[in-house]
Amino acid sequence: MGLVQEAACSSADELGFGYEDLKPKDFGFITVHTYCEFLTPVRIGDVLTVETWPLPPRHVFFERDYRVMNEKGERVANLASRWCLVNLKDFSLLMPDALGDAHRNCPYRPEKTVEVPNWRIPKLGADRREIRKMTVGASRCDHYFHANNTYYLDFFFDCFSFEELSRPIKNFQIAYVKQAKVGKELVFFRKDEGESSSLEAYSEGELISQFRVEFGK
Repeated sequence: MGLVQEAACSSADELGFGYEDLKPKDFGFITVHTYCEFLTPVRIGDVLTVETWPLPPRHVFFERDYRVMNEKGERVANLASRWCLVNLKDFSLLMPDALGDAHRNCPYRPEKTVEVPNWRIPKLGADRREIRKMTVGASRCDHYFHANNTYYLDFFFDCFSFEELSRPIKNFQIAYVKQAKVGKELVFFRKDEGESSSLEAYSEGELISQFRVEFGK
């Protein structure tokens, strides 16, 4: 996640709507969904290459796909993400035209690396169980003063035992619902169904994020 986030930031800088471009306007991009499927194991010492490109925006959603490969040219992982452009003064949603020439001149590509089964993650039912609590530390936050989207994987995977994580991961999906702000306590709930598990994170009774992971044999 850290690697693809760096690739996304570099790509946005090249295309004219990176952090430094949007900061004077008080605009910012917020990740709302991420889906990842793993194809080949990544081992210590592997050198990875990430390709990324923006897809044509859909209403208020900006989509970006990624292709991750190793030195042998093997596909390691495919990812898809959805972002929203917001006014940082009130976090209201903005349309693509707010980017001006950067949007009009952007070489969007319709190519998809992976078809997401469903962007929506169903909410857990009454049979969910509380699994852990934690407080969001300052070291996990970005310049928007909330937990950086890459750290959510740590938060959710820490809800599993080491033995459970010894299984290969086929895919995972994250939905970012609200900001997890510094100093806030997060309460995690979990529900298991066969080889998949779903989790939710709450802060002060509000749903912050949803997560789903599917394990292989």
